[in-house]
Amino acid sequence: MIRSDSPFHPDNDDAYLSWREAKLRGYPQRIEDLVVKVADPKALTAEEHAALLERCRKTNMAIYAGPDLGEDKDVPRLMGRQFGLEHLDANLMSDEDDITTLTVAENGEKKGEFIPYTDRPIRWHTDGYYNRPERRILGMMLHCAAPAHEGGANALLDHDILYLLLRDESPDHIRALMQEDAMSIPARMDENGVARPQESGPVFSTLPGGQLHMRYTARTRSIAWKQDAATQAAVAAIDKLLGQDLPWKFQHRLEAGMGLLCNNVLHDRTSFVDTPEHKRIMYRARYHDRIGQT
Repeated sequence: MIRSDSPFHPDNDDAYLSWREAKLRGYPQRIEDLVVKVADPKALTAEEHAALLERCRKTNMAIYAGPDLGEDKDVPRLMGRQFGLEHLDANLMSDEDDITTLTVAENGEKKGEFIPYTDRPIRWHTDGYYNRPERRILGMMLHCAAPAHEGGANALLDHDILYLLLRDESPDHIRALMQEDAMSIPARMDENGVARPQESGPVFSTLPGGQLHMRYTARTRSIAWKQDAATQAAVAAIDKLLGQDLPWKFQHRLEAGMGLLCNNVLHDRTSFVDTPEHKRIMYRARYHDRIGQT
């Protein structure tokens, strides 16, 4: 249940308007405003850390641009620790260290059944939208060890901004999306039976610290929305907004040594083309923590 004094409660207009004004004041308008150059992402200077944290506090995300360190998985791990990201999410396709290597799967590899391991585009989503509440993905890092020959860019949108736009359109959208059965992920089956049970829950909720959390996917397969008029209208409003050229929406392609540090903001991915000399290698770290001090 969301607290009545929360600015995210759809009936608390005064607190919402105060939060809205503060959120939009000085909000970045260019992707360049989110990028911080760092000398060593595994050991940030105080100035680099402060610059990244400032951006995360404002937009729930920041991009670091460091040197090309090749296939070094210590980069996302040690970068995350500097921001209080400790509890990695172990999932079906993560490596033994719980950080996932995202590359195009070879022919015959089972993970090729999942779209992140292909070169196809990925629609808007937050990571781990199918996880149970106790395993919510609050923080996320995406580190580029090697970019594709062409493509593979991400669009990024702060989920706070999407909430704001939806609430401005109609508080009823928020009420619908906070229902406990607003969005359901059907059970996933494998040769042994149920690999993952059905998971239902809200799109928007609040965390114990009062921050806004969002779980969402624009996929039309393996997703079931509540079939009431209010939820259907809210989902259509999300789809319309994500299709618009919003000033708060950022587009960026990570190059070698760059990475995204975020509180699991909305993101997508364009298709890409690999060559033998330029094969896309990304490291994804999902956390049950938010970025500290945000």
